[in-house]
Order: sequence, then C-alpha cells, then structure tokens
Amino acid sequence: MRGWCITACRGDKMDKSPMIRALGLMSGTSLDGIDAAIVETDGEGMVRPGPSVSIPYKPEERRILALALEAAKDWEPDTPMPEEIAEAERHFTLANAVAVRELLSQERLKPADIAVIGFHGQTVLHQPARRRTVQIGLGDVLARLTGIDVVNDFRSADVAAGGQGAPLVPLYHQALARSAGIVEPVALINIGGVSNITWLGADGSLLAFDTGPGNALIDDWALAHTGEPVDRDGALAAAGEVDMDVLEALMSHAFFDAPPPKSLDRFSFSSDAVKHLMAPDGAATLTAFTVEAIARGLAHVPGVPSRFIICGGGRHNPVMMSMLSRRLQGGVLPAEDLGWRGDDIEAEAFAYLAVRSLRDLPLSLPGTTGVPEPMPGGQLHRAGKVLEG
Repeated sequence: MRGWCITACRGDKMDKSPMIRALGLMSGTSLDGIDAAIVETDGEGMVRPGPSVSIPYKPEERRILALALEAAKDWEPDTPMPEEIAEAERHFTLANAVAVRELLSQERLKPADIAVIGFHGQTVLHQPARRRTVQIGLGDVLARLTGIDVVNDFRSADVAAGGQGAPLVPLYHQALARSAGIVEPVALINIGGVSNITWLGADGSLLAFDTGPGNALIDDWALAHTGEPVDRDGALAAAGEVDMDVLEALMSHAFFDAPPPKSLDRFSFSSDAVKHLMAPDGAATLTAFTVEAIARGLAHVPGVPSRFIICGGGRHNPVMMSMLSRRLQGGVLPAEDLGWRGDDIEAEAFAYLAVRSLRDLPLSLPGTTGVPEPMPGGQLHRAGKVLEG
C-alpha cells in the first residue's frame, strides 16, 4: 500500500489526525471516461497525491450520457427528470462504483482504508443565471455499493447563493502550488470539455473563471468526421489551416468581454460556424478558438503570469500546446513538469473538496465563483452494507 498512513472518518466524529485519505471521482464534459484518484490531505494546505486509474467509457455508456445531455437541453426547472437522464444516472453511478473497485483492487486497499469518496457526478445542465446546476450521480447508491461514505452535490449551494457554481478546482490548484513552493504569479489552465483559468498571485490572491470552450467542440467535430472521439495527437488540426474570418466571428461572442465571475455549460458554444469547412480546417479553427479564448481571458487577471501550467486533456494535443506557446506571453508547460499528473488533478480535487466538505470548509470563494461569501457545500451519504453488483 505504498507506505501510506491510514486515517479514518467514520461515525459522527472525525479522526483527530490532520490527514485523511480520500478518493475522488471525476467525469468531465468531454465524456471520455471516469478518472479516480486517491489523495491524503487535511483539506487545507497539505496534499499528498496517491494512486489513480482512468477508465474510458464504453461506446454504449457514452451514447447513454450523450442522450442525457440532449434531453437536459429541454428540461425545465421543477419538472420531473426525463427518463433519458434517469437512465444515464443509474448507469453512470454503477460505472463509478466499478472505477472505485478497480482502484482499490489495483492498490490492494479495502473500503475501510478510504475515509470518503468525493463524487463529482456528470454535469448535464449548468444554468447559474437561473440558479440551477445538475450533476447526475446517486451518492447514496454509490455509498452502499462501495461501503465508503460519499460526498456529492458540490455545486448546488454555491449556485443557490448566487454564485456561478464553477470552477471549483481552484482551491486545490492553490494547495498544489503551495506544496510546490510556487510564490510568483502563475496561471493554471485546465483544458477539459470547457477551459478555465486559476490565477494565483504572489500575495496569495486567487481568481478563477471559465475562459471558453475546451476540448468538447473539437471532440464532437473529430467524432463526426473521423469516427474517433478525440483529435488524437492533434493530427486532424495539424493537417488543416485556421480560418481567421471564422475565428473572428467565434470570438465576437459576448461571453469573452464579460468580467468574471463567469462559467459555461458544455453547449454554450456551437461548431455551426465551421460546418462549411473541410474537416482538417474545422479542427484547426476550433483548436485556435480554444486557445484564443484562453488568451482573451488574460485581460481579466491582475497581471501577466510568469508561467502557464496546463492541465486536462488539452495538454495531450501538440497542436494546441504549440498554439498556446505562440499566443501566451510566458512559459507554457504541462503539469507534469512540476511533478503533477495533469489527467488526475480534477479527480484529486474532488477528493480534496470532499474532505473540506466534511470539515465544513468553503468549497468556493467570491474570487472563484462570485458567490457573495466563502461557501461550504456538498451532501454526505453514509455507507451501509456493501451491495453486490
């Protein structure tokens, strides 16, 4: 078990040890799969990342989730959940239970070795202006299936209080930066389905917001034109050229000039503007759109960062990384250059946030989501008897 100490958080009172072993689960808007990661943390400035596993979605699982996302577009508040979403929630919860069991088996751990699971869920709807955000996933069922306490529903309290409900990872970004001894202004950019930026000042100040599209539009374009769910290694974009007129039209969206706090839904942007382009040119233009949106977002931060640390799936796309290096002023480097695991950071973050939730610490701040005051959140589901399945 790699020499880890074992801490516990069972019953009504938390173990007095400052460090808790937690497992985080994350499935992003790119619908590529489930990431599971273990961390030991006090929920504040102490973080020790541990083992992880990534389980790609099967085509049928991806199809069911895609149907849920489509159904959510027409889902009005205060009406019953559409069956497509309810079915996806059941499948999704079971898939996450499998991911937990896979990671525990890989590390020869027992459920009792994990204090809590941070279960982000799958975002199917995000409408903070209507004070509504929905991440599907049955926390009570996952707790029973795994035999481990579960914290989920991380965003609702923030949105109900008037916050954007996103991004939530910045507090973990800050903890990682502190653990790495970073003191100069730095930006952590996560390129998932949607892109977001965390700006960390030398004085400890923190500002975060969504910058625009990430990989979602590119992934959808690649799937439609190549049958592959991603533009692997940026090969499609590398074969094309950016249509500057289309890019300018895409960047005319009012979102980019709006000041933070601001957040996005997966479907806030469309690829309609590139539908007349050949497949390679469309991929190149959508990739440039993600990069230009990130660059435009820097107009809203207090100063130019000395380094840009890239997390999330976008850093695997060499075309995107090359575009970022040319477009941004400062060093652009993948998370691995700091010893971090860029594919695991979001899963690790929800393990960290689960511990913060247990300790009634804020999950979001005025500078991260625009919530009026530091906001705790999350719903705790106690584990019962482990269900077979």
